[in-house]
Amino acid sequence: MTDENIFLFIPNLIGFARVILAVASCFFMTTDPWITVGLYLVSGFLDAFDGQAARHFQQSTKFGAVLDMVTDRCTTLCLFIVLGHFYPPYLVAFQMLAVLDIASHWIHMYSSLIRGDSSHKTIDLAGNPVLRYYYTNRYVLFFFCSANELFFASLYFLHFAPGPLLPVPWAAEPWGIWKLIAFASGPFCGMKQLISVIQMIVASKNIAVIDVSERSRLRS
Repeated sequence: MTDENIFLFIPNLIGFARVILAVASCFFMTTDPWITVGLYLVSGFLDAFDGQAARHFQQSTKFGAVLDMVTDRCTTLCLFIVLGHFYPPYLVAFQMLAVLDIASHWIHMYSSLIRGDSSHKTIDLAGNPVLRYYYTNRYVLFFFCSANELFFASLYFLHFAPGPLLPVPWAAEPWGIWKLIAFASGPFCGMKQLISVIQMIVASKNIAVIDVSERSRLRS
């Protein structure tokens, strides 16, 4: 039997297209928000489609799972770098958010793969109840991920323009739409970061359990 070329699997080709879109968006991030967001939305559409393609063509692979996660993390990192440039007083905050995003997802991915899971979204039902609910309820997952992205996207747009002005009951002056969206999505973004901390702690404990098991087996 001829060895399969994993890199040419349809979902992985979609993943490579997402990488190209992410790189292209970097050239416009500081100058043209609409082209940047357009490229990002196409990448997001492909992100939703590659999982379906993997299941339809029975081409789910560990490489595809890693490619998907790394692309998401690198795209987010690029956005944090730009936001740190746009808002210098909050540079350290964006640096810490980038560290948390990469560290929590990488440790969780590594923990999932050494346990034999095909994706970091595969959750042990006996594990942490917060992560179990977060990853097994698609509506909760979609809501928090969307709110998280809305918060940072609104900060990004706010740098260029306030957007349409809207009256708000708690302020004498109207607020721009991007400031209002940031205000509304901010608390949920904070909760998303808390979930990332929990994810990192739980994954670290899972790796430690595997270490203890392997050391015990070597001694026996």
